[in-house]
This record gives sequence, structure tokens and C-alpha cells, in this order.
Amino acid sequence: MGVPVLTMELAVGRASRKTAVQGYQALQKPGSRWHIHGWFCVAGCCLLMMYYTTVSGWMLGYFFKFAAGVFSGLEGEAVDSVFFAMQANPWEMLAWMGMTVLGGFLVCSFGLQKGLERITRVMMLGLLALIAVLAVNSLTLDGAMEGVKFYLLPDLVRAQEAGLGNVITAAMNQAFFTLSLGIAAMEVFGSYMSRDNTLTSEAVRICCLDTFVALMAGLIIFPACFSFGVEPDKGPSLIFMTLPKVFLNMRSGRLWGTLFFLFMTFASFSTVIAVFENLQASAIDNFGWSRKKSALLNCVFLLAASLPCVLGYNVWSNLRLIGGRDVLDSEDFLVSNLLLPLGSLVYLMFCVSRNGWGYDRYLEECNAGEGLKMPRWLKPYFQFVLPILILFILIQGLL
Repeated sequence: MGVPVLTMELAVGRASRKTAVQGYQALQKPGSRWHIHGWFCVAGCCLLMMYYTTVSGWMLGYFFKFAAGVFSGLEGEAVDSVFFAMQANPWEMLAWMGMTVLGGFLVCSFGLQKGLERITRVMMLGLLALIAVLAVNSLTLDGAMEGVKFYLLPDLVRAQEAGLGNVITAAMNQAFFTLSLGIAAMEVFGSYMSRDNTLTSEAVRICCLDTFVALMAGLIIFPACFSFGVEPDKGPSLIFMTLPKVFLNMRSGRLWGTLFFLFMTFASFSTVIAVFENLQASAIDNFGWSRKKSALLNCVFLLAASLPCVLGYNVWSNLRLIGGRDVLDSEDFLVSNLLLPLGSLVYLMFCVSRNGWGYDRYLEECNAGEGLKMPRWLKPYFQFVLPILILFILIQGLL
């Protein structure tokens, strides 16, 4: 599901050399209204960053806390209290979120090659090196293989207990989320791509690298949890409460904890600057702003728009929105369960329907260059099967 939609989003970007709104306008038939989805893409990127910058700020905060020795000598609930204290302090939350937003737009303000490309190249090399070191360390711990089995061996009984439909929906939503599909976050990079390589090759490389990083993160986390007998809880509690206890039980735990949260900071910050670049480029395309002006105004907007998520854990902690969810979970629900699958469906229909760009034009753009080609015989799958699968994920997620 991910590779086809990714090639379509990249194809729209590369063929038009534009961001979402103007990309649709350049390729759509006269009188059609596909470009309206482009504005939803911009809104989706804003909504994603309204809470993702807070989570990325948590990673940054924990990197500094481990490096400074805040966790040294702590045990049990004292470790948990560090996370709760951070959430309860709006000024600390604001500081970490603000550093993330300011840092992201500072990088993007220098342009594609001087800023984004230079920083992400260094970050990605550092990220891959950290992954290798941390994964090897976790796999050499006593009892690590039990964690590997828990992580990688299928367990249909547990899947049925959770609800097989829920498991599939969560996995597919994660596929859309991790590839940033449906909100034009990848289209902007398609607009910068050369035609030297086919987009199928590019999409497969992106998916393989993304999956590799995800698998390695699991090999860091789960063997360590099982080695030290701690429950691999889900969500923030795993990263910010369970894992610090694991590191504190390790030899040189302060070092390993610092390296792990440096890795998590790199991983999350790469997403932040990628989406920021899309927001900046969209403003430049649609409003004619300079890159510096776009960076400044987008930065101010996101600093303000991210405040509800920051305050949702302290000043507004009693606020409940969609289905009783807090601010962060409500924003995440809208992005993960609605905008990503729905946006992916729109890109898909635009590229395969006669009323949109059309399958032949999409295929020509997708297969331009050297490398893997998207086969023409997949057209029935793209037209009839894939839309139903995405629609199922969308409806299941909303239910």
C-alpha cells in the first residue's frame, strides 16, 4: 500500500515542480477542483507539527537530562516522576518545543542544499551509526533473545485478543504515518528530484531505509526490556519511563541513555525539518514570499499553534476533545486516522482516474529514468483493489 501511493505523491511533485496546491493545478484538467486537496495537505502538515514538535521536544529534553546526569541514582517511581514533572511544567515543555521549532525553521531558512541537505546528511549518518552501536549493545545483553522473539515472532493469539481488524488498521495507519503519505510532505521532495532514477526505485529505497530504522529501533528496545525484566509498555511510558530504568541498570547506563535519546532526537527532528520544508515551500509557491519571510512567519505560526498541545498536559489537563482524548491524541487522531488515509486515497484517484491526471501520464513520470519500473499490468489493482483497501482502513480507523 505504501510504495504505490508514495510513487504517486512523488510523481505529482516531480512532474509539476510545484508544491501541493499548484502541483495539482499544473496537472489537473481545466475546470477540475483537485487542487482543493492541496490546501487540506497544508492544513494536515500544520496539524501534524502542532503535536509532533512537542513529542520531538520530549526527546530533546531527555537527551539533555541523561547527558546532565539527572537520572543518576534514581529508581522506580522516581524515574517516572521526571517525565510527569516535565509534562506538568508548561515553561519547560514550551522551552523544548520552542527549541525544536526554532531549530527546524533555522535549518530550512538556509535553503535546500545549504540547510536541509547538509544537516540531514550529517544527521542520517549519525543516526545509522547510533543505531548500529545501540542495537549491538542490546543484542549482547543477557536474555536478549527473548525480547527478539517477542518482537519478531507472530502471535495470532495476542492479535486476536487485540482484535485483528484493530491490528491491521494500526499497522496501515503507521505505514501512512511513517512514510508521511497523503499530506504532500513527500510531494515537495518529488519536486526537487531529478529524472535520473525511476520513482519506483526511489520509493523502494525510501521504504527499505524507513523499515530498517524502525526494525533496528525495535531491536534496541525490546531485548533491553526483556534483559532487565521490565514490561514493554506501549506509548510514551515505554520510551520515557520504562527505557530509562533499563539504561540505569546497564553498565555505563548514562552513556547509553544519552546516545539513545540522541538517536531519537535525530529521528524525530528529520521529520520536523522535512514537514517544515513543505510548509515553507508551499508559502513560497502560493503567496510569493521569500524563503526567509516564509521561515519567519511559519515559525511564529507554529510556535503559537503548538501551544494547545503543550498546555494540554498541565494548564488544560482536564480538556477532553475527540472521544474523550486529550489535545495531543485528538490531533493525532485527525492526522493518522483521517487526513493521511483520505489524502492517500485522493492522490491515488488523481493518478489513476480519467478525470484526474490519468494512469498513463502517472506511469510515464514514474518510470522516467533508470531503475525499477512500475508495471502497467498493476493498473486494475491501483484502480479497483487499492482504493477499497485504503477506504477500509479509513472507515475502520474512524470507527
